[in-house]
This record gives sequence, C-alpha cells and structure tokens, in this order.
Amino acid sequence: MVISRDVVILEDESWDWEKGQTSIKKVTVVTEISDATDKKIVDGVDSDNTLRRPRRQSTRPPRFADYELYTDTGVSDEGDLVHMALMAGTEPIDVDEAMAETEWKEAMIEELKSIEKNRTWSLVDLPHGKKCIGLKWVFKRKLNPDGTVLKHKARLVARGFLQRKGIDFTEVFAPVARLETIRVVIAIACAKRWSMIQLDVKSAFLHGPLEEEVYVQQPPGFNRVNKEQQVYKLHKALYGLRQTPRAWNRRIDGFFLDHGFKRCVVEHGVYVRESTDGNRMIVCLYVDDLLISGSSLKEIDEFKRMMESEFEMTDLGKLNYFLGMEFTQTAAGLLMHQQRYMKELLERFKMTSCNDVRSPLEVNTKLKLDETEEGVNETIFKQVIGSLRFLCNSRPDLMFSVGLLSRIMGNPKKSHMMAAKRILRYVKGTTNYGILFPYGLREDELKFVGYADSDYGGDLVERKSTSGNIFFINKAPVSWSSRKQNVVALSSCEAEYISGCHAACQGVWLKELMKELGIVEESPVLLKMDNTSAMNLAKNPVSHGRSKHIEIKYHFLRDMVTRGRIELIYCKSDLQLADLFTKPIKTNRIEFLRKEIGVLPLTA
Repeated sequence: MVISRDVVILEDESWDWEKGQTSIKKVTVVTEISDATDKKIVDGVDSDNTLRRPRRQSTRPPRFADYELYTDTGVSDEGDLVHMALMAGTEPIDVDEAMAETEWKEAMIEELKSIEKNRTWSLVDLPHGKKCIGLKWVFKRKLNPDGTVLKHKARLVARGFLQRKGIDFTEVFAPVARLETIRVVIAIACAKRWSMIQLDVKSAFLHGPLEEEVYVQQPPGFNRVNKEQQVYKLHKALYGLRQTPRAWNRRIDGFFLDHGFKRCVVEHGVYVRESTDGNRMIVCLYVDDLLISGSSLKEIDEFKRMMESEFEMTDLGKLNYFLGMEFTQTAAGLLMHQQRYMKELLERFKMTSCNDVRSPLEVNTKLKLDETEEGVNETIFKQVIGSLRFLCNSRPDLMFSVGLLSRIMGNPKKSHMMAAKRILRYVKGTTNYGILFPYGLREDELKFVGYADSDYGGDLVERKSTSGNIFFINKAPVSWSSRKQNVVALSSCEAEYISGCHAACQGVWLKELMKELGIVEESPVLLKMDNTSAMNLAKNPVSHGRSKHIEIKYHFLRDMVTRGRIELIYCKSDLQLADLFTKPIKTNRIEFLRKEIGVLPLTA
C-alpha cells in the first residue's frame, strides 16, 4: 500500500555486488495507522532526513475547474472527519457507499421492485453473437421548493452510449411541451378560473415497449445467486437507452388517443379533449410530468383515476412547483417565479453579499472583443450565462442583457465577466419578482396581442441589429424573444421590418395553438410596431428602390398581412413594450416596462 509519494534518496549508500543485494537494512513501511502510530516508520533512514515535497508551481487540471479543491496541508489531524464533513449531503458515488445508508438501499430496492412489477425484463442466457449493455446506479436527492429533502431516488441506468445506431436503436426523438406553451395554458386557466393539477408518472420510461432486441447485465450489487452468468432481456425500455424517451412517448401518446384526446398539430406535447356537454380538458406533457387543466374538476378527477389505473402515479396536487418554476397564489393572480433558484444562483457564484443595482446593464453598454484585454475563466463564464438563460423563463426583463453576453461565449474577457456580475447584482435586488397571470378576464374577451421592435446596428462587431418581441394573453406575458438579426440592415425601416417578420412567425404559431385549444376563433394577430415605414412596407410594396434587396423570407410579414392573419397597429415609442428586448435603457424606463409586461414582486 502506498501512503506517500515522497521519495528518499540515500546518496551515501551503494549496491553490494558481492551479495547481490542492497547493503542497507530492509525498509519497513507501516500501512496501518492507529492511535499509537500516527507517523510512518521507516527503518534504516536517518531521522534528521526530513521528508518534504518539492516547491514547484502547480496548476489545477482543467477537469477540476468546477470543483473546490483542498490540499493535504489544509487538512487537520482529524483529516477523516474534515473530508466526511465536506462530503456531507452529497449523493453516493458507487453502490458500496449507497449500501451503507438505509435510505439509499431502500431506494434501490424500490427501483428494482418497480422494474419487476412492470415486467421490464426476464433473466436469460446471452445468445451467441449478441452483446449485453452494462448497468449503473445513479443517486439523487429530490428537494422541495424550500430546499428540504423530498425523497431519496435511486435510478438504474443502462450505459446507452455503447448502443449502435441501426442495430440497437433507430429513432430517438420524443416531443415535449415547450415552456411558452405551458405559459399559454396557465394564462388561459387563470383567465377562465380553471383548476390546474400536477401529476407525475413513476418510473415512466419503464412503461415503453421496446421494438429492438436488447440485453443488459444484472444490476450492480443485486446479482442472482448461482445465476451470475445470465443477463436480462429487455421487454420494455430502461433509463439510459437511446430509444427510451421515444418508446415512452409512443406509449403515453397511444393511451391519450385511445381515451378521446386529440394531439395538437402545432404542439405535439399538448393534448385536448372536449366532452359532449362542452367541458374542455388540456394536458401538457413534459416527459413524465403532466400539467392538467380544464373547466370541469369532476372530469379532471376521473382522468386522474384513469391514469392511476394504467400507470403508477404521484398526485402532486394543485400547481405549485413545475419544471423548476415556483407558483404562488396572490390576490391579483398566480405568480410564476424562481426565487429559490435565484438564491442558489447567487450562492453558487458567491454573490450573496454583493450590492444590488436597479438595471441589468448600464445605459449605452457596447461589448467589444478586445484581444488585448485580460481573459477570464471560460467555463465559469459559460456557467453564469447558462444559469441566467434558464432564469429568463420567468424573468423576461433579463432577456436582452443575457442574450447580449451569450454572443461572446467563446472568448470572454474581464469586462464581459463584470457585465455578467452586474446582471447577478440586478437579480440580487429582484429575487422576489416573477410573472403575474391575472385571475379573470381583463376585458370582454381573452385578448391576444404582441409587440415587435428593433434597434439599428447595435452590434459593434458585425453591425447587425437586434430584434425583440413579446406576446400577451389576458395581459400576461407568455412568449418573448431577443435575438441578433442574421443580416445587416441598411436602414431602421429594414431592421424593424425584419423584427416584425420574426414576431409574425411566433404570433401565427401561438394563434394556431390557441385555436387548437379551442380558446379563440379565427381572427388576426394584433401586432404593435412603432415604425410607420416598416408598417407601410408590410402593407404595400412601397419604397421599392430601398427594399428590393430584402431577402424573400422576410416578406412573410407582408404575406400574413395581405391574407389577414396579422393586423399591424401603430403604437408610440414610449408605449413600445418590446423596447426592453432591443437595447440597454435607463433605470426608470426599465422599471416602467418591467411593470407593464407583468413582472411584479410577490408582495404586489
């Protein structure tokens, strides 16, 4: 056993050629350290010859960039206790470690029982010429929104990376509901005062039947006695296989269609059913998580019983925590926020003690790629921006600033990191903010309206403009975007025209989705713009000399206006809500637009 990497060089000793062995005494290394023996004992070595490490500069390996490392010298005499404290609250890394704790052992047994109950596999001899895939245990603590442990989850996962396409699997795609679709359903449910229920399918992937012939090894730590050489033949999918998501989607899709649901053509993760008495039910499917809403609570309860008779379900009750989003009931409506996630984000990047600011970016911020500027850790920068992008799902006021920094992920500099930290400082001061979905209809009918805007040549590197748009249902934001345009616009009219085309694409899709949900009748999408030249260009081919070069795909806006599917409405620049998604603006303007788009604090 090696207990030290230190090497002792005995320069005064030499090889005894006559005896064929070293002339020094045998070196004895103590491999067990007890209370009485807390130091290594080496016979034949001068006690004055102190062991020490070479003083050379060392760099952290790239694979450890995301870890906090502690040197041996930083560990006290109670080293084992220190290391145990550092590992407290983490998931096991192997089966032996998990077996030592009752909670994880019970979780593994529960997972195997679920597999056996579902008749996922059968023990057989491996046929000649066939290969089997290894299995691995994955452990995870599931947490409540407040951070407390909900349950210990052990998942048996196949090493799907060993599968070969065309032999072990063919197609792998499986649709899920988009987050903007989920926001649309929530906005409709709040406006119509419908109930919203959450369901979770236990071990959902184990329900999907396999079409291919797949063999796997026995689970680590649970080999059958006297049958260790046998393998399992899979009849249904297992977590980790390439085709597992698609197999489960085929299973649940067939179940919905057999029970009277219709799959939305424009969104394959949403199912709708209308009963004979006019009641309507909507189901949003995201892998194994279901969001159910409808006009009849009785039919929702019947649907829950129907699901429980077919699958093993977990009833999560009313909408509270879904896909990382928290939902809080207020007097004005339902507030969707990520308060816990924001606090974890600040703790992760050590920004809990920072001073907050009132705007995510300073006015007239222009980020440049200066090669002479000092660089920063690329991995950490990507982690910050990636985490902020997920936060944009409930914070549209962050969309432009995060999108701007996303353009320079390849070679970030110190100024870019400072800009990212400013966004975190802005988050620090607005951790209790979220999107408000108002209860009841704000007007006589469920109004659907959008805003489209653009800056002009805001990108200093490529001189391209930024398009921004946002759509509302019943004054609740359901979809927003901030993106750099693909071409260089020759005028502000052209930039606004391209932005209107991007908004038209999203608006037409949202309108079709609402029609399939049975919410709105045939009517044009109301799109508000603040550039009359772009609006005139969309209605008629005017200014041919200045617009003849515009790519054909951007004339989709004109086609939609001509066919009556888009109705352009002029709005003043002061009331252009999409202005928030195109450029850095002043603090008072940000606070005004933030309130107007429905981003409000929990206390509102």
